[in-house]
Amino acid sequence: MRNKNESKFDIKKLLRMALSRFGAALIIISFILFLPAGTLKYWNAWLFIGALFSPVILVLIYLIKNDPELLEKRMKTKEKEETQKMIIKLSFIPFVISFLIPGFDYRYHWSVVPLWLVITATLIMLIGYGIFFIVIRQNSYASRVIEIQEKQKLIDSGLYAVIRHPMYLANILLFLSIPLVLGSYYSLIVMFLFILVFYFRIKNEEEVLLKGLEGYSEYIKKVRYRLIPFVW
Repeated sequence: MRNKNESKFDIKKLLRMALSRFGAALIIISFILFLPAGTLKYWNAWLFIGALFSPVILVLIYLIKNDPELLEKRMKTKEKEETQKMIIKLSFIPFVISFLIPGFDYRYHWSVVPLWLVITATLIMLIGYGIFFIVIRQNSYASRVIEIQEKQKLIDSGLYAVIRHPMYLANILLFLSIPLVLGSYYSLIVMFLFILVFYFRIKNEEEVLLKGLEGYSEYIKKVRYRLIPFVW
């Protein structure tokens, strides 16, 4: 069993890793947004960065204090499932393009997204983060990668009593609101492709869970809808 000092060292190491990734993501996203825009006056980008990273910091603080093991799981990005690997590879280029378009859109004035819609999209984006936060509080197995974890138990309460994949719902809200926060209708067209990406990820994830997670076959009979009640 690890002693107290070793546990503190692990948490510090985990925090350093999380902060380094946070910093790298901030730098990369800033370049992707401001470079095509050709100016730092791209106010939508500043709004997006604030709406994106402020909740991330709050979630990071929560996980460090309350569930460092989940934070460690969330740091894993290497998929084991071949189907998931293929889906991620195919979606990488559209994902990058969807973040490059808004800067050019701002520079060349392709889209005119009204302020009220930008603000509404920002609120939807924050709601997406709110759902994400609820999910990680209710499900300590909410890893980034598709896998059956050691001693994993079925979660069927909270949001999981309403839909089977609330984390994906949070992601969809985020992905579809981001282009409008950034002021680009054209980016939104590309982002719609990710509804298909999430569809195939969910289908594959359920195949894995049906094979390896005890009680999941009974759970899908009890909770019929994956993302949207009475729809799908």
